[in-house]
Amino acid sequence: MSLGRFEGQVALVTGASRGIGLAVARRLVAEGARVCITARKQPALEEAVAELGGPERAIFAAGGSDDPQHREAAVQATLAAFGRLDVLVNNTGINPTYGPLLELEEGLARKMFDVNVLAALGWTRLACRAWLAEHGGAVVNIASVAGLGASPGIGFYGVTKAALINLTRQLAVELAPRVRVNAVAPAVVKTRFAEALYADDEEAAAANYLLGRLGEPADIGAVVAYLASADAAWTTGQTLVVDGGMVGSL
Repeated sequence: MSLGRFEGQVALVTGASRGIGLAVARRLVAEGARVCITARKQPALEEAVAELGGPERAIFAAGGSDDPQHREAAVQATLAAFGRLDVLVNNTGINPTYGPLLELEEGLARKMFDVNVLAALGWTRLACRAWLAEHGGAVVNIASVAGLGASPGIGFYGVTKAALINLTRQLAVELAPRVRVNAVAPAVVKTRFAEALYADDEEAAAANYLLGRLGEPADIGAVVAYLASADAAWTTGQTLVVDGGMVGSL
């Protein structure tokens, strides 16, 4: 696929060694972009860069999104390699706990908020200072349907995603008109991150969706590419729900 919507443009995609992040990077590269991808583990990033076309099309920066030094290094590496930064996709997210909110360890809650919310703000701040504020561009945050209502068992993950959705609105107001900021809220997508939600009985999990299947990473990559492209030039501050027609959300 090459629609050419991102010819000459550069994107930074966080949490992109696999799953949704890698699918986003694949779609952007297929449409002409060059990308910098980030994640914690270098070997997985090296494999992903090779898949994306090697250093002419993609580079990587290894580190944790909640590490300010890593964020700075990744943005600077992107500029050094490609000379610009037009699109930022905040995909990094963690959910290291399951159970009632009143049993949640506060240390884990703080870590989740740092990675899922504050890191997105930090990445956006750096991208704006480096390029977007002067030249314009787009930010897309990967939220979740868990941020739109109660999510038993993963309640604080939902709290962080609700905060990310509101952060999207706030940044859209503050960064307009040069920078558009939108979010995507997927339901269950078939990734290693979400495997516990469907691995025991995928057919039963898919029965909750009108379209009869769980999401694939490429489904989200396509929506992110739309929101980041000029096709969404009059769209900002929005959260696009991508849930296969999840029963109960209609």
